[in-house]
Amino acid sequence: MTRLEPGDVAPDFTLPDDTGAEVSLSSFRGRKVIVYFYPAAMTPGCTKQACDFTDSIDSLKAAGYEVVGVSKDKPAKLAKFRERDGLTITLASDEDLAVHQAYGAYGEKKLYGKVVEGVIRSTFVVDEEGKIEVAQYNVKATGHVAKLRRDLNLAV
Repeated sequence: MTRLEPGDVAPDFTLPDDTGAEVSLSSFRGRKVIVYFYPAAMTPGCTKQACDFTDSIDSLKAAGYEVVGVSKDKPAKLAKFRERDGLTITLASDEDLAVHQAYGAYGEKKLYGKVVEGVIRSTFVVDEEGKIEVAQYNVKATGHVAKLRRDLNLAV
């Protein structure tokens, strides 16, 4: 599994969002975008992380950042997730895991002490030219947005 590092070109993607519309990384050129991968909509950790990004979205946008959350969930499940939790971030569906794999966000990981294959909770900051500025793997759901804001020198 290849992991991305700062300076790498971010793999472009076009995925359906929770409404069925297409979301393309290239459509964010000229702006910074936070792309994060999470295992499953409507699970406790993923809900906490999505709600934290939603709670921070206005200040992130004011600092020039967009946010796209990517999971293997179908668009219909993402729509329920948005509705249930009042999410205001972009949610994209990568059912075949191709984008997860391109970002190194799918593969072997430890779960409760056992090695399993699955989604690796990961976050990437892509700069205005489409290059990776920050690559974080195996992030914790709780407190991640606050830590990311500190890493980006944004007020918490």
